[in-house]
Amino acid sequence: MINPSAIVTPIIGFALLLCAVTIAIAILKKRSRKSAGLQPYRYKKVSNLLSPGERSFFDALETAVGDQVRIVPKVRLADILRVDEGTNRGAWQAAFNQIQSKHVDFLGCDPKDMTIKFVVELDDKSHRRQDRQERDDFVDRALATAGIPVFRFQARNSYSAEEIRKRIVSG
Repeated sequence: MINPSAIVTPIIGFALLLCAVTIAIAILKKRSRKSAGLQPYRYKKVSNLLSPGERSFFDALETAVGDQVRIVPKVRLADILRVDEGTNRGAWQAAFNQIQSKHVDFLGCDPKDMTIKFVVELDDKSHRRQDRQERDDFVDRALATAGIPVFRFQARNSYSAEEIRKRIVSG
C-alpha cells in the first residue's frame, strides 16, 4: 500500500516552491519598473513652434486682426470641441478619439475673455493628398457642427495682411 504522505508532501513542496518563484518574479518586475521610471526620458526641445512658412502667415494674420483678436497657434481640436454629453459611452469614446490628436493651425479668440471666434487653417501642398483631404473634411465638418467658422488659406511665399483681413471680416 502507498503511503499518502509520500505523495502529498512532494506536491506541497512543489506548490510552495512554485509560489516562492512567482513571488520572486513579481518583486523583480516591480523593482525593474521602478528603476526604469528613474531613467531620464529622451526628449529634445523643438527648435521652433512654427515652421518658417507658418511663422510668415502668423505674422500677417496677427497684423490683419490687430488687437481685436488674439491668435493662438497649434491648438488641439479636443481643446476647442467637446463630444455631446448625451452620447453613449462607446460612441463618445469613438468621437473623442477622432479629435484628441488633431490640431488646427491657428485659433482666433476674443482677447477679453478668450471665447472662440474662428479657426484658420494654412494648407500647404500636403493638403492635396487624399488622407489630408479626408482629415480636412472631417475637421471642417466637426467645427461647422460646433458653430466655429473655418478660414482656409493656401500656403505661399508671402501674405497680405489686408487680404487676410478682408476674408475674415467678410466671412
